[in-house]
Amino acid sequence: MIIATRMLKLRGEKCDIEILIRIFAPEQSSDSAWLCRYEINWPEEKWTSYAGGIDSAQAITLALQKIGTEIYFGDYHKSGNLFWESPGKGYGFPLPPSARDLLIGDDAKFF
Repeated sequence: MIIATRMLKLRGEKCDIEILIRIFAPEQSSDSAWLCRYEINWPEEKWTSYAGGIDSAQAITLALQKIGTEIYFGDYHKSGNLFWESPGKGYGFPLPPSARDLLIGDDAKFF
């Protein structure tokens, strides 16, 4: 079950390309582990992954950080053409503490 979505945009030559991110409800994978799956529909392929945690809250938190990592370390961010609400304001996803110096715009203020 999808619990959250976000639509990023990639500035193209003729029009913006929408990049849909889907986050799924955490699922218990064993007695002591939870998984939170997510998808990023990049223009060239759909990227599917997950984060694991001790409980559902940790699985969601880590999935959000993984999404942020995939965005901030990706070529689309580096090109400066990827945005959420407006260019340079961030994407609304956190990064792990060791990478927070990369945050831009509102992300740098709130995460």
